[in-house]
Formats: sequence, structure tokens, C-alpha cells
Amino acid sequence: MAHLRAIGFDLDGTLFDHHGAATTGAARFLESLDVPASAFAIARWFAAETEQFERWRAGQISFPEQRRERLRAVLPALGVPIPADDRRLDELFEAYRNHYEASWRAYPGSLPLLRTLRVRGYRIGVLTNGTETQQVDKLRRTGLLDAVDVVCTSERIGAQKPDRRAFETLSAELGVEPSGCLFVGDSVAHDVEAARSAGMHGLLIDHGAQDGPDMETLVLTALGDRRG
Repeated sequence: MAHLRAIGFDLDGTLFDHHGAATTGAARFLESLDVPASAFAIARWFAAETEQFERWRAGQISFPEQRRERLRAVLPALGVPIPADDRRLDELFEAYRNHYEASWRAYPGSLPLLRTLRVRGYRIGVLTNGTETQQVDKLRRTGLLDAVDVVCTSERIGAQKPDRRAFETLSAELGVEPSGCLFVGDSVAHDVEAARSAGMHGLLIDHGAQDGPDMETLVLTALGDRRG
């Protein structure tokens, strides 16, 4: 592999345990509505999240509207009436968001890995689809923000993964050529293949895998930098 000087990371599902936080947040939110947090209910919640977030990512609806559409998709299936106005929908989603944020956590190995990479002289960046305020707040509240050099949110840079312009912006802000950057993420299409199409190296991470090496081992192996 060519000499690598920088590592870019996806945030949700890679450094930050979005699924864990959202599962806990959704369960507590649904229970506050007297809805059992069954496997069916949680599955409907995540299906709506995926569908509506992709509609936002594609520019079809606004960020607040994708939140409302998630509630419109989930609540009737669980026997909960849909509020008639956007204000009440926004209040309901705010209740979920409070539970979600109270459950925010990084994956256990994320911060130690970032610190190791920084000590070894690599530039470190985060490239994430999402709003500037929320994504930076996730990094700050989990202690990850001070361990990275660059944070590129799609809202700030005006390009979303898998658009190659997002990766080119990350590379430019890190001060390296794309060929000198390894990008680490949990999505084949949005992270690994997209990074490679922009001239970077790509590495897939799956925190749900039961066997196999952890993220630190995978990253350091890909870098050829497994010093003891």
C-alpha cells in the first residue's frame, strides 16, 4: 500500500455507536408512549430512520421533515395517533432525541485508536453525513473531538457521501493527496467504494461481527503500522 499519512473515519457505525444509542433511545421513547419496545417496534423504527434519512440525503425533504416522516411512518403501525400539526410532531421527536442523546457513546476502542494514530504522526479526519451541530456534538460529548484534526459534515461542506467531492474535501482539509489517505467506514457503498472512487484506500469495519479482529487491529494492519 502507498505511503499513508492520514486516516479518515465515518462517524455513525464506525467511531460512534449510533445503533446502540438509537435502540436505547427508541425503546425509552416508545415506553413513554405506553408502547412496548418489542423487536417489531424497534425494527419499524430503524426501517423508517433508514428510509427517511436517505430521502433527506438525496435532497428530497428537509432535515426536520425527515424526522416528522419517521414518526408518521412508525406511530400508526404501533397504534399511536399521529399529531395533526408539525409543532406537536416536533415535540414528540424532541422527546425521542433527548433519550437518544442521553445514550450517546463511542465504541470502546475508538478513542484509544485515535490517540494511537495521533502519537504515530497520522492526520485524522471525520467525514459524516449529517448536520454540523449534531455530529460535532456527538464527537465532543464522547471525547472524540479533541482526538481528530478535521471534521467534515455534509451540511458544512455541501457534499454528501458517496459523492467523491466529499472525500476530496476531506483530503484537502487534511492536507494530503487522496492516495495518501485511508478511509474507514461501515458501509461498502457509502464509505469503502466511494473512498476508492475518489482515489483513497478504503477499509470496511463491522462492529456487529462476532469473530475477527477489532477495529484497531484492522486499521493498524491496513496501515502496515503494528508496532508493539
